[in-house]
Amino acid sequence: MLHIRVISPPAATEDVLRIAAGSPAVVHVVSFPGAARSPAGDVVEFEVAREAANDVLEQLRALGLKDTGGVSVQQVDLSISTAAEVAGEVAPGDPDDAVVWDELAARTASDTRITWAFLAFLALATQIAAIGALLDQPILIVGAMVLGPEFGPVAAACFGTLRRDGRLVVAAARALVVGFSVAITITLACAAVSRGLGWITPAMLDDRPLTDFIIHPDRWSFIVAVLAGIAGILSLTAGKSAALVGVFISVTTVPAAGNIAIAIALAHWSEVGASFGQLGLNLAGMFLAGTLTLFLQRVLWARYGLHVLPKARTAPTASPTSR
Repeated sequence: MLHIRVISPPAATEDVLRIAAGSPAVVHVVSFPGAARSPAGDVVEFEVAREAANDVLEQLRALGLKDTGGVSVQQVDLSISTAAEVAGEVAPGDPDDAVVWDELAARTASDTRITWAFLAFLALATQIAAIGALLDQPILIVGAMVLGPEFGPVAAACFGTLRRDGRLVVAAARALVVGFSVAITITLACAAVSRGLGWITPAMLDDRPLTDFIIHPDRWSFIVAVLAGIAGILSLTAGKSAALVGVFISVTTVPAAGNIAIAIALAHWSEVGASFGQLGLNLAGMFLAGTLTLFLQRVLWARYGLHVLPKARTAPTASPTSR
C-alpha cells in the first residue's frame, strides 16, 4: 500500500475526495478541512494499493495540485486492516510487478545530480578497484563494484529514453561522463604519486590471472551487462534494494575505470583501450536492456493490469459476542 497526502485548495477538495471514492483500491480516506497552513488549504489522506496508484496520481495531477497545493507519497510497510486487504485484492496485478511511474521519475531524476557524495563514492570505488587490479585481488574488485553508484544514472538514461525526455538523458550522460572522468583523474593522480614513491611498478600488471577479465571485453561481458540491466530495472521498480546490490557486483564498470587509471600511470597502453572497451560495453548493455525492460513493463501493464474493476467491498460484520 501507498499512503498519499494531498494538500488542496478548498475548491478542489471535493474533486480529491471524488477521486478517492471512485477507486475501489483506495481505503482509509481522511479529510482535514483547513488543516494546511503553507500552502493554505485542506488536507486529504488515504491509502491506495500500489497496483492502482498510477490512475489515482494521474487524476490528482490533472487537478493542478502541483501548483496550487501538493501531493506526497509514502510506502506503507505494514497495514493491519481488512479494508486494505480487500483493496489489494481488487487492484489488478501484483504489487511487485506494478511500476509507479511518478515514483520512478523522482528517483531517476535525483540520480542524475552531480553531487559531492556521488563523485566521492565513485572515486573511492574506482581507487579500490585499481588497488584490486594491482594486487590481483577479486575481493577488492567486488567491493568496488558494490560501492560504485553508477547504475543510478544508467537507469535515468533508460527512463528518459522511454519517455523521450532528452533533458533527462543528457543529464544522466553528463553524470556518467563527469563522474567517471573525475574518478579516473583522482585515481590516476594517486597512482602516479605511488609510482613516484616506488610503491607500484609496471610489472604488477604483467601477470594477474584472477582479475584479467577487466581487460578482456567479449560477448559474455555484454550478456552479463544485459542481464544486470534487466535485474537492475526490475529491482528499482519493485523496490528490491537487496537485488540491486547483486546488479552492482555483476557489471565491470568501476573495475574498468580503475584499470584505466593505473594502466595510464604504469604505461600499459594496450590495457587502456581494452578497459575503455569493457566500460563502454557494460554501460551499453545495461542501457539497452534497461530501456527494453521498462518498455515491456509499460506495455504489459497497460494491456493486462491497468484498469481497476469495480468490486463491492464486504466489510466484516461484528458478531454479537464481539461487542
